[in-house]
Amino acid sequence: MAKTQLLIADDEPDLLAELNPLLERAGFAVLTVLDGEQALKAIDINHPDLIVLDVLMPHMDGREVLRQLRQQGNWTPVILLTQIGTPTERALSLQEGADDYLNKPFEPLELVARIQAVLRRSQHENLPLNSFRLICSEKLLLDRQTRRAFWDGRDLMLSARAFGVLEYLMLNNQEIITRERLLDQVWGWSSPIGTRAVDTRINEIRKSLEDDPEKPQFIETVIGSGYRYLKGVSGQK
Repeated sequence: MAKTQLLIADDEPDLLAELNPLLERAGFAVLTVLDGEQALKAIDINHPDLIVLDVLMPHMDGREVLRQLRQQGNWTPVILLTQIGTPTERALSLQEGADDYLNKPFEPLELVARIQAVLRRSQHENLPLNSFRLICSEKLLLDRQTRRAFWDGRDLMLSARAFGVLEYLMLNNQEIITRERLLDQVWGWSSPIGTRAVDTRINEIRKSLEDDPEKPQFIETVIGSGYRYLKGVSGQK
């Protein structure tokens, strides 16, 4: 069986030298390039199964590579790497079609785990959930453009942070998401707040959905690990 092929685009040769053998030991075939223009050429020639793009690269940044791929109708899964990023920038990147976001510096094994999780999700979908404006789960509907959530047509009036938490959990449904990861993805890497802020937003979501934490239907607390969205999720244009 052919190995799953990854393309890693990053302008830090030392990082590529560290990641390459680790990813190969994890069972992947790995191609590496140093900028966005090289990435587009390599994608066109090699058709990788998953792409990891550094946001800050010479000649063409990772978000522009992502934008061009999606405009071409190429929905190969993409993980973005960045050293900076506000929640707004994260939301824009996800709306443009990124499958996940990882901030530098990161533990290489976390990247391996993210790659494996994204590949598992993509094997069960023709298009990734984050390519859709609307995501649905039973009577729950999220409009990712207007940043509003509805239950059976009723506006849930969630705060912006609670919406971001719910959106990220739904986009990664069935996966255990740590509080630290939610802080990173929803609040931004530079936020000084603690993990209790995540619990507060989870409580807000549960209250809106009338979801009993003792017998959860939507969001499960995984003791010592984080949270998991339990229901199936689908996308609508």
